[in-house]
Amino acid sequence: MKIACISPSLIPSTTANSIQAVKACHALASLGHTVRLYSPGEGDIRWEDLTEAYELSSPFEISHIQSNPSLKRYDFIWKSLQASSNWQADLIYTWLSQCAWLAGQRGIPSILEIHDRLTGNMGPWFFRQYLQTKPLKRLLVITRALQNVLERQMHRAFDPEVMKIAPNGVDLERYQNLPDVTAARAQLDLPQHFTALYTGHFYAGRGMDLLMQLAGCLPDISFVWVGGKPDDVSVWQKKIKSAGILNIVLTGFVPKMKLPLYQAAGDVLLMPYETAIAGSSGGNSAEICSPMKMFDYLATGRVIITSELPVLHEVLNAKNAIFCPPADVEAWATALQSIQQGPVRAASLGNQARQDASHYTWRNRAQQALQGMEETGA
Repeated sequence: MKIACISPSLIPSTTANSIQAVKACHALASLGHTVRLYSPGEGDIRWEDLTEAYELSSPFEISHIQSNPSLKRYDFIWKSLQASSNWQADLIYTWLSQCAWLAGQRGIPSILEIHDRLTGNMGPWFFRQYLQTKPLKRLLVITRALQNVLERQMHRAFDPEVMKIAPNGVDLERYQNLPDVTAARAQLDLPQHFTALYTGHFYAGRGMDLLMQLAGCLPDISFVWVGGKPDDVSVWQKKIKSAGILNIVLTGFVPKMKLPLYQAAGDVLLMPYETAIAGSSGGNSAEICSPMKMFDYLATGRVIITSELPVLHEVLNAKNAIFCPPADVEAWATALQSIQQGPVRAASLGNQARQDASHYTWRNRAQQALQGMEETGA
C-alpha cells in the first residue's frame, strides 16, 4: 500500500512523540509498504541525518509542510491531506483526530493513533465524528487504561474490530549481542561498581529527586543518569554537587545508536515514575502511559525496578520486574540491595525481561495495526 502518515511532531527531534512517530512509520516501511510522512516544518530532510538520529534501515519519504502556529495545525492538516490525495495514498495513518475525520470525509481509509485523553471542546467532537465515518478505519490506543478513559469520555464502548491496543515497541536488532555489564562499562569508561542506570528526560514526575536520595543513602552503588536536556542536566549537576553526592554520573544527551550500550552497562535499570508524570507537551500521563524506555529496558535483559503504577502492569509483572511505591526511598533502596546481593534472582528477572521483549517489536505492532486494512490497497 501507499501509506501517508500525518504527524504534528517536529522531525527531527529528540521528543518521545517524534521518536514514536518515526518508529511507527519505519515499521510500516519495513513491511514493504511505500510510506510518506508529513510533518510541520520547512526545508528538505536528508535521509542520512534521520538514519543517524533514529537508527533506521528501511527508507521512507519525509515531507515538511509549512504551517502557521496561530491556525492550530488546521492548515497543516488540510495541506497534508491534499498532498496525500495528490500522491494517491491508499491509507492515512495519523495521530490527529481532525485529520482522521477529514480523511473519512474524503472516503480514504485511515488509522488513528491516540496517546492521551481528548482535550478541549473540539477534541472529543472530532473524535466522535471520526468514529461515525463510513470508510474502513482503525483506532490504536497505547494502553487498555487509555481505552477505558476514552470510553468514559465518549460514554460508549468501542467496536473491538475497530479498536486495537498497541503499546509502544522496540527494535530488537539494536539489542542483539550486547556485552555483559563489565565490558559495557569498560567501553563507556564508567565506574566498575554495581550500577543502577536511568535513561530519559528529567521532566517533572520522572523521579529524579528519588534517584538523588537513593545515591545519597547507597554510596557503594554507582548511579548513571543518561540523557536530559542541557539546561536540566546543569540544574541537577548543581544540586548533586551541593548535596556532596559523589556516586552519580550524568552523561548528558546520548545518540540513540549508543543507548543500548549504556543500558547494558546497568546491573539495574530504573523507572522511578511519580504519581503525576509530565511529558514534553505537558499533561499527566501516569494513568495511561506506555513508556518507550520500558520496552528498551526489557530488550536489554537487565533487572528493571519500576514504580508501582497500575498501567505498567499491562506489560510488566513480578517475573520480569520489581515494583516499588513511588517516592518511597526506603523501599527502592531495599530493592536495589536485594538485587546487589542476589545474582540468581537478578539473572532470572533479566532473562524473562529479554524473552518478553519479543512480543513488543515495532514491526509486530505495525502488522497488528494493519490487520484487516490491507484490502484498501487492492
